[in-house]
Amino acid sequence: MNSTWLEIIIPAPAFAVDLICHEMIELGSQGVTVEERQLDTFVMPDPDEHSPEHFHLKTYFPNADRAEQLKEQIAERLQALKTLMPNLPDIDIELHPICQQDWAEDWKQHFTTTRIGRRLVIKPTWEDFSAAPSDAVITLDPGMAFGTGTHDTTRLCLEALAQLFDQQPLQRVLDVGTGSGILAIAAAALGAQQVVACDIEPQSCLVAAENARLNGVDNRIQITDRALNELEDGFELVLANILAEENIRLAPELVSRLAPGGSLVLSGILVEKEQLVVDALRAFSLSGPNIYRTAEWSCLIYRKEA
Repeated sequence: MNSTWLEIIIPAPAFAVDLICHEMIELGSQGVTVEERQLDTFVMPDPDEHSPEHFHLKTYFPNADRAEQLKEQIAERLQALKTLMPNLPDIDIELHPICQQDWAEDWKQHFTTTRIGRRLVIKPTWEDFSAAPSDAVITLDPGMAFGTGTHDTTRLCLEALAQLFDQQPLQRVLDVGTGSGILAIAAAALGAQQVVACDIEPQSCLVAAENARLNGVDNRIQITDRALNELEDGFELVLANILAEENIRLAPELVSRLAPGGSLVLSGILVEKEQLVVDALRAFSLSGPNIYRTAEWSCLIYRKEA
C-alpha cells in the first residue's frame, strides 16, 4: 500500500512530551514516536535510563492534502497547552509527506503481546497468541490509530480496570474521553454488557467505533459525542482518562453518573497536580482514593458510598 501520509516532527521539552502526544492522538494521529523510541508501545522504558531534556516527536497522519489545515490545528493545540504549561516554548513543526509502506511496517518491531492483570491481553494483529479460556484478548493494529495501552496514563487505567473486574463482575461502564476506545473495549472484553464511551472529538468517536467493530464488541459499546451531563447514570464503573483540570471540572457529573457502591477511576493526572484532584474530590461522598503512580502520572480510584 503506497498511499501518502504526513510525518510531522515536533521538537518538545521532556515535560511536555506526554501531553503533546495526547493532543496529537486527539487530532487523529495514527502513530507517535519519540527519538526513535516508541512512546506508546509494549516495551516499557527503563526507569533508570537517563532522560534527555528535549525530544523530537514524530507523529503520522493520513491524507497528506490536509497539511496546511493540520499545521494550523497543531499550532492551536500547542498554544492552548501554554495555559497548562506557561514555560512551554514556542515550537516550530516540520511536515514531510511519506509513503505508508515507509513507516507502517516499522511499527511491528515495537509491539508484542502483553498481559495486563490476570485476564486482559493486548496483542497486535500480526502476532499469534494461544489464549486461555479465561483470557480477554484485544486485537489491535497501530496503523488504525489505536491507543496501544502502554502510554503511562492508559496503562494505569487498564491495570485499574483489570483489577476491578477481578474483584467482581461489572455490567455497566462509562468511559469519558474514550479516544481510541481501548478502555471501553477492554471493559467489554472483560464482561461488561453495556459500555457507554463518550468523546467530544468526532474523529475519536469514529476511530473508537471502528476499533470496537474490529474487536467484535460493537454490539455492547455505545459511542457518543453527547455531553457528559446528557448521559444516563447508574454505572458501576466510570473511567476518565483526561487531564487533572478536566477531572476537577467534571467531578460533579462524573460522581453523579456512578451507581451506589460504584468505582471511579481518574487518570491523565500529572503527579504534581494529584493533590489538586484529591482536594476537589473531598466534596463528594466517596471513599479513597487508592493512588497508583508511574513516571510522572497518577491514577486515582474512588468508590461511591452505597
